[in-house]
Amino acid sequence: MREAEMGNREAVLELIRQAYAARGRGDLEGLMAAFHPEAEFTLVGDKKSLQVAGSAQGHHRLRETLGGFIATFKFLERQILSELVEADRAAVHSRLIVRYNPTDTQRTTECLDLLKIQDGKIIELIEFADTALIRDMMSGVSGSSGAT
Repeated sequence: MREAEMGNREAVLELIRQAYAARGRGDLEGLMAAFHPEAEFTLVGDKKSLQVAGSAQGHHRLRETLGGFIATFKFLERQILSELVEADRAAVHSRLIVRYNPTDTQRTTECLDLLKIQDGKIIELIEFADTALIRDMMSGVSGSSGAT
């Protein structure tokens, strides 16, 4: 790997880690600082099964969407299992301990984030999460505290 590529890789990973740290702290402003003004966030899933699935584009919509997630779900712990960077794209596989704030329900799950970087900011974040687990937590369905 060339030195320039290595530097870009580290810059991309540092941006992502800063965004994850802000999300973990519940710091909406810190999280928004990682996103490009035209950024798009997508939680992949069937909107008929899970209302919070879908996309939000631009800082205003992103702030509403991510602010809602921060208010509803606390990320108690994130363990990065793998991370790949190629040019302006990254993939991060994480294990999360998540608390659903309204019921104080806590679960362990995994997610995969696909990111695109532009001008040193996240321009696209596509998140693959266990939408059945999210739906169950939001509907009050009990389950084990183990990984799903």
